[in-house]
Amino acid sequence: MSIEAASSAGSSKPLLTPRPRADFVKTDAVKALTRRSLAFLDAGFPLHLRGPAGTGKTTLALHIAAQIGRPTIVITGDNEMGTSDLVGTQHGYHYRKVVDRFIHNVTKFEETSNHRWSDHRLTTACREGHTLVYDEFTRSRPETHNVLLGVFEEKMLVLPAQSREESYVRVHPDFRAILTSNPQEYAGVHSSQDALSDRLATIDIGHPDREMEILITAARSGIERQKASKIVDLVREFRDNGEYWQTPTMRASLMIARVAARGAMIPTTDDADFVQLCIDVLGSRAAAGERVAPAELERRRAVLLSLIARHCPPSRAYAAKLAVVAAGEETGS
Repeated sequence: MSIEAASSAGSSKPLLTPRPRADFVKTDAVKALTRRSLAFLDAGFPLHLRGPAGTGKTTLALHIAAQIGRPTIVITGDNEMGTSDLVGTQHGYHYRKVVDRFIHNVTKFEETSNHRWSDHRLTTACREGHTLVYDEFTRSRPETHNVLLGVFEEKMLVLPAQSREESYVRVHPDFRAILTSNPQEYAGVHSSQDALSDRLATIDIGHPDREMEILITAARSGIERQKASKIVDLVREFRDNGEYWQTPTMRASLMIARVAARGAMIPTTDDADFVQLCIDVLGSRAAAGERVAPAELERRRAVLLSLIARHCPPSRAYAAKLAVVAAGEETGS
């Protein structure tokens, strides 16, 4: 999903205008998921896409936002985020000085100073009817989201006393909210409030099926479909065998495929560069974040090499590639 920066009329705040990316893969499953999501949003419910890392939640959220066709504001959850980061806060002062010389021999001075209030992203979205994409919202502390309860239920955003000019904002009828989150067992993830979860229309997102992974890998990397299928099958079996510390997702397939395409590598054990690429990408996930004995590391490496050999066996294409390279060297000499 590509995004363009824009500004709404009368507002200096940067907004995003999601545009469908050329390599976005629309399978029947994606189309059905988009329809289900838009049905909840059209009915006025905030949408919550929940699933493991690497399943495409953020890309899907931006794709859905593009279908709505309204300017989009994106927020990323953070443990240090507070309510003021969502709603707004005082920002500097406004000074006013009046000098009265109506009577020529009498000078009267009057000075006042007031805090300036600055809307932040949630307030702007509610006030102007934009689409809010709150990515990884459970990485923010639960108490940060108290303000969302009234926004989603009563359609009213209560402002803090510092705003002075107004105590609440009526939520614009075009306002829509799309939230994403990872499972609670992930590091840095907080439990969501029951009151908030009860207001969300939650759709669980899992890893894509094999066909979708192949299509996405080929489209996003530029590699041929046949080569993409070998890489995807390798990563999927590595994910299924459990010989890892960090789950290999579709991002691993994309990383291998993109580097292989740029380096003119061929998915075969004959290509030492390709084999090393797979070891770099997948081997790092086999022991990430834990201490592993050298013998265990060697065993896991052997398992990975056996998977590479199974899905990327010797091929004639690599022999042809070597012949072309050799012919080029002879011509150059």
